[in-house]
Amino acid sequence: MEILSRGAAEMGLELTARQMDQFGTYHVELADWNQRANLTAITERREVQVKHFLDSLTVLLAYPAGLPATTRLVDVGAGAGFPSLPLKLLYPDLRVSLVESTGKKTQFLEHLLGVLGLSGVEVWKGRAEELAHSPELREGFDLVLSRGVAKLPTLLEYTLPFCRLGGRVALLKRGVEEEIAGAARALDALGGRLDQTYPVRVTGLTDNRVVVAVDKVRSTPPEYPRRPGMPAKRPL
Repeated sequence: MEILSRGAAEMGLELTARQMDQFGTYHVELADWNQRANLTAITERREVQVKHFLDSLTVLLAYPAGLPATTRLVDVGAGAGFPSLPLKLLYPDLRVSLVESTGKKTQFLEHLLGVLGLSGVEVWKGRAEELAHSPELREGFDLVLSRGVAKLPTLLEYTLPFCRLGGRVALLKRGVEEEIAGAARALDALGGRLDQTYPVRVTGLTDNRVVVAVDKVRSTPPEYPRRPGMPAKRPL
């Protein structure tokens, strides 16, 4: 995990020996499960350290003073646990919810939590468009994360309904200038306000990556998100 350690240092982060061991275990379990569950196209050790682990930690660029330890966060479209679980390894007291619709991926997440001995993490199987209407989850999180490939207006409809007033959405994206220009309507409809974008300049991640930070300034109207499929089919 030397590449991870050096990249983390570029962001002012120092990983403990225990955290390094946990990241190593994470990679082993990811590569093993991927043989039968198709979790990710990236499994080679060097690539995982950069494009999964370090990429996940770039969320912290939007928190120069550090992420408050009591933060309650939700990862929408968590997949194999990125970006939320690498953050959980750094901040063990975080309360984390993982939203994922694919059964094999939720099975992997449950397994991984046991192997890593992580507490304070819940796995929710289902579509974001449906779970965001659950009273247990709606507007209940300080931080909402997503590393999806959908366009910004679609991602905002997936994520902002989970965010509490005064909370923040952080989206890991690449090349978002045009998407930001086209997201004004979605931001207005969903109660969000663009804070800023944080460019990623970590070795190995210099391919126009940014963290898009959006503040929740008004409650999201109850009709959002729309039924499954609509945010992607007809973006706001």
